[in-house]
Amino acid sequence: MPRRRYPSWGAPVTRNLADYLVPVNADQPDITVEFTDHPNLQFNSLGVRDVGEIGITAIGAAIVNPVYHDKGMRVRALPVTKNKILA
Repeated sequence: MPRRRYPSWGAPVTRNLADYLVPVNADQPDITVEFTDHPNLQFNSLGVRDVGEIGITAIGAAIVNPVYHDKGMRVRALPVTKNKILA
């Protein structure tokens, strides 16, 4: 009897990457930009702040965690190269 696969188990539901659904730009929800009326001129000369870096902090972990799970070793510095993995 074949083993059943359920998304709630955390196991792959598809048997190959051709059937795997990858999120694309159209799947991104709308982003609301809000401006404050109080610039902070002590922060910088324009009085603005950004939050762009917050959205990309998990990218490094998303790249190196599969390497750890596959090879059993942690890569502590980006970029991940084959020399670092094979060393």
